[in-house]
Amino acid sequence: MKRIIILLLIAGVVFSCGSRKRKTTSSKQHTEYLKSRKFRHNTNESETVVRETEPEVEVMPKVITNTAEYIQVFGGVAVEEMKFYNIPASITLAQGILESGSGKGRLAVEANNHFGIKCHDWTGAEIYHDDDEDQECFRKYKDPKYSYRDHSLFLTERKRYSALFDLDIDDYKGWAKGLRAAGYATDRKYPDKLIALIERYELYKYDNLVTGNQQPSRKQQRSSQDVHYVVKGDTLYSISRRYNISVQELQNINGLKDTNLSIGQELLVKS
Repeated sequence: MKRIIILLLIAGVVFSCGSRKRKTTSSKQHTEYLKSRKFRHNTNESETVVRETEPEVEVMPKVITNTAEYIQVFGGVAVEEMKFYNIPASITLAQGILESGSGKGRLAVEANNHFGIKCHDWTGAEIYHDDDEDQECFRKYKDPKYSYRDHSLFLTERKRYSALFDLDIDDYKGWAKGLRAAGYATDRKYPDKLIALIERYELYKYDNLVTGNQQPSRKQQRSSQDVHYVVKGDTLYSISRRYNISVQELQNINGLKDTNLSIGQELLVKS
């Protein structure tokens, strides 16, 4: 009888040890599994937590109801671009208003594209839209601010617009004429449309935020009828004939020492 009891006790001890051993092995395997999956778990050991980069969220275009609201939304963006790239904020805003229909055009609403920039040398998202030809490719942006930055880069990185940066930074009339002369737009009235928007909504005030001017400059106040902006093919002689003024007088009032002209150059045609 005693032998039976002793055997039962020994069997119980062995069974208990085996169970603990299996439990320990199971816990160790679970810990290794967690480590292999790179999950966070409670241990005293230091561990590296793998974090995935959160994908950039596409900004839904703000619903804009009128031009005044458009200016309020994007005025600050235009000022920042002027600080970085020396493009008048008034010009950037006027082009944005004109090209995007004050933010209500299809490209602005569906692609955050406020300047109608096409897909040349572009590897990003695209949208197709009828323009000069059917279903042309236009750039699509995640946020309107990238459209504004791309507009700045578009002007600064292309040689044909380099003459614009020789103009005074607050000379929005010179920029408006120069853009068309450099081939930005084919519409002959494009400069007049930009100037009209700038003066109607006093967009030159955004230029003044950067330059520090409190009042419109003399060039801003000057009548567009007193100024000619040089376009391709212009000569001092042809300009003098157009405005009924002598070549010598043109040179005198503009301080010209020779007859060389550059596209976009501003010439006074009335003293």
